[in-house]
Amino acid sequence: MQLKLTKTYSQELKYFTDSIFNSYSQIFFSGHRLFAILLVLVTFFDYHVGLIGLLAVVASSVSGFILNLDKPTIAKGLFGFNSLLVGLGLGVYYSLSWELVFIVVLASLFTLFFSVAMQGIIGKYGVPFLSIPFLIALWSFTLATQQLGALGVSERGIYTLNELYTIGGSTLVELYEAINQIPLPKALSAYFVSLSAIFFQYNVLAGMLICVGILLYSRISFTLSLLGFFVAYGFYQVVEAEVSMIDYSYIGFNYILTAISIGGFFLIPSTRSYLSVMVLVPLVATITISLNMVMFYFRLPVYSLPFNIIVILYLYVLKFRLKQSKYLTETVDQFESPERNLYNHQTNVKRFHYRWFTPIKLPFYGVWNVSQGYEGKYTHKDSWRHAFDFVIIDEQGSQYRGEGYKVEDYYCYNKPVIAPDAGVIEEVIDEVDDNVIGEENFEQNWGNTVIINHTQGVYSKLSHLKKGTIKVKKGDPVKYGQVIGNCGNSGRSPYPHLHFQLQAYPYVGSVTMDYPISNYVLHHEGQTIFKMQEKPKEGQSISNVSINALIDKAFNWVPGQILSFTIEGYPNQAKVDWEVKANYYGYTYLYCRESGSIAYFEKSDNQFMFTQFIGAQNCLLNLFYLAIYRVQKGFYKDMEIQDEFPLDLCVPKTTLWFHDFVAPFINLIKSSYYLRYDYLDDDFSPSEIRLTSKVRNSFFSHKLSQIDSEIILNTKGISSITTNTNKQTIMFNRDFVN
Repeated sequence: MQLKLTKTYSQELKYFTDSIFNSYSQIFFSGHRLFAILLVLVTFFDYHVGLIGLLAVVASSVSGFILNLDKPTIAKGLFGFNSLLVGLGLGVYYSLSWELVFIVVLASLFTLFFSVAMQGIIGKYGVPFLSIPFLIALWSFTLATQQLGALGVSERGIYTLNELYTIGGSTLVELYEAINQIPLPKALSAYFVSLSAIFFQYNVLAGMLICVGILLYSRISFTLSLLGFFVAYGFYQVVEAEVSMIDYSYIGFNYILTAISIGGFFLIPSTRSYLSVMVLVPLVATITISLNMVMFYFRLPVYSLPFNIIVILYLYVLKFRLKQSKYLTETVDQFESPERNLYNHQTNVKRFHYRWFTPIKLPFYGVWNVSQGYEGKYTHKDSWRHAFDFVIIDEQGSQYRGEGYKVEDYYCYNKPVIAPDAGVIEEVIDEVDDNVIGEENFEQNWGNTVIINHTQGVYSKLSHLKKGTIKVKKGDPVKYGQVIGNCGNSGRSPYPHLHFQLQAYPYVGSVTMDYPISNYVLHHEGQTIFKMQEKPKEGQSISNVSINALIDKAFNWVPGQILSFTIEGYPNQAKVDWEVKANYYGYTYLYCRESGSIAYFEKSDNQFMFTQFIGAQNCLLNLFYLAIYRVQKGFYKDMEIQDEFPLDLCVPKTTLWFHDFVAPFINLIKSSYYLRYDYLDDDFSPSEIRLTSKVRNSFFSHKLSQIDSEIILNTKGISSITTNTNKQTIMFNRDFVN
């Protein structure tokens, strides 16, 4: 009981600590801890303002915990960053006093309420509330405090050097004066001041430090901040607006935040997202000029209102697109890093291109040949062009034995036809006689047919079946692999074959649908090649995956299971225990308590694959993840599976740092995965299997680094994994006691 209380207390303390720091970095859409610490220090350039800002964040976080709001959301700083801005805004205008402390606590509470309300109101539309709570709260309290005589207007900005001396002594004062004496171009100086103005610090030194922090946190955000600001600066000059407005009223941060949010955070960084920035920033500038004139009558600064209006409107408009664009893509999995968002998106597009497709498999046992594929030579034309004809051939490529005069001579004739996935029988025709070889029945074109409803808008149709062999009736539920009938020669079929197509409607004769076949094996010139989701081509010999019991058992992880390994070759760690868990959405993952890292995975009838990793590159769970990234559950000697990793999981950060600058436009580095099926001790009763995997990082065709792994499976599961990196050899030995 004491241990449980200690863990609970530790987790609560972590949530609270994270909520403080993330409230600072969240202003730049970041969760980077070092960047957050730098931003905290910047706010303390005026330590009174820094204290008030910190007070606002603490008050907001504590209130959130007391009200029992969602703790992970609080910990991300999503409810705290607006309160921070309100605190900084009030702190810079009023002198530090107990009355101000009380007002700031009230303002933080109001901002929290407004943040939660905005999350409920506009969050349901899939758009962020950004800094709207900050605007409403600070405007409200600015107007109210004008009537509060107990608050004294601050004059600390007049004595900036004294304040800096208090914080950092003569060294900081000298640095401040040295920077002020640097002959910076006016535009660059305005850029730095605009960065500092986000935290109500109106000086070049603060802006330079924030700029360095952005550069270290994200190269993409850094380039976008420059793009956004200088596009606005150029626009002011082109339209002959008063450029000094950017510097004088400190509104330049609107363009910086617009660029970062649209160019790399809410949208996947790409050429199109950068072009969006170049179009939207002049619009933000125009709105800024007009709002400045309106807000002047209320004696209120415009703050970040233009940024909020344009970004929210643009993201909302994108929700109404009739078709998602692969060139301008909204971020689905938000890692709070433009680089991670980009690298994961690039990988997921290749790995999960058909992720939301129902996994339709081949409708037969054994190896069959595609006698006619899409855009076939004879019958697959026009609206019916997306279809397959399957036959069985021998080593000489013949479909039949002997002379082939009888249907019984054909290898595929009377062979079982199976359901390609689970579903419900939609239609059955079982009254058409087989044709004599060479003849066709044009009146009953499809012959004996079964249509299966797999999901809404996805139906499979299996035609030319043998009369009297169909074992299902309309309305029957079927499972994948269940025999529904036998291959025949009915309908428009001059020789026995199986016609197979996917269609969007439940009718015999419906037009075909362009749709991939999932998880099958291509047999070509003595080699076996695993295909995850592709469309077989004419002449290819293919089969479903024949499941190997040893591989299936080794990767049949269930929530609650503990994977324990003793470790050799890894400093200061001799044992690991990873727990299999499932989250609220049903996603399964391995969790490492020691490192806090998580490896999400999926498993199907015929394959296992990791889908996402969260944690440090050098932790043991990541090495495990890299070694068995994807495993197909059938054993085919010398078969090789290929896949790709997100670059941020494999490529050293120092190498990737420079690549980040060009990543939105061109990918110069590739991180590839190869798994080879090397050894099986017995085909009929296996007790050991050896697989080898390789992770290869390359710059074009030049190898940068490589990790080789050997995976041993036995009757109990994964027996061992030996991983050779550039620096060391690490061995995972399974402890089956637990």
